[in-house]
Amino acid sequence: MKAFTAPYTYHPYAPAFPCPSFRLRMYSPDEGRQHPASGERPKSEVLKVSAKSKPSSVAGAIAGVIRQSGRAEVQAIGAGAINQAIKAIAIARGYLAANGFDIVCAPSFIEVKINDEERTAILLVVEKRPQ
Repeated sequence: MKAFTAPYTYHPYAPAFPCPSFRLRMYSPDEGRQHPASGERPKSEVLKVSAKSKPSSVAGAIAGVIRQSGRAEVQAIGAGAINQAIKAIAIARGYLAANGFDIVCAPSFIEVKINDEERTAILLVVEKRPQ
C-alpha cells in the first residue's frame, strides 16, 4: 500500500490521519509581534486559525501546547475565524478538564502585517488557570 503524501505540512498536534481541512499554522514567538498589554513577547506558541479550521483539530493543538508549556496564543482575523477559535477554546477546555486543570482566555487586538498590509487581528491568550 502506497503511503499517503499530501501537499500540506501538518502541525505537530494535528490528527495522525491525513486531514486536508486542518488548516492551522504554527509560528515561533519571535516573528516580531509584541504582546499588546506589556509590549513584551513571553514565550508561547502562536496558533493561527482560519474560518475553515476544524474546531476539534484546533482544540487538540491548543490542549497540546497548554500541556507542554502552559500557555498558547490563538490569532484570528475575521468573524468566521474568531468563531472557530472561540469554539476551539471551549472544546480544549473540555479536553484539559480530563487532566484536572482549567484554562482562562484573555482577548486583545493586535496589528499584523500580511502581504505588506497592516491588518487588525484578535489575539486570544490561553493559559492554565491558577489554582
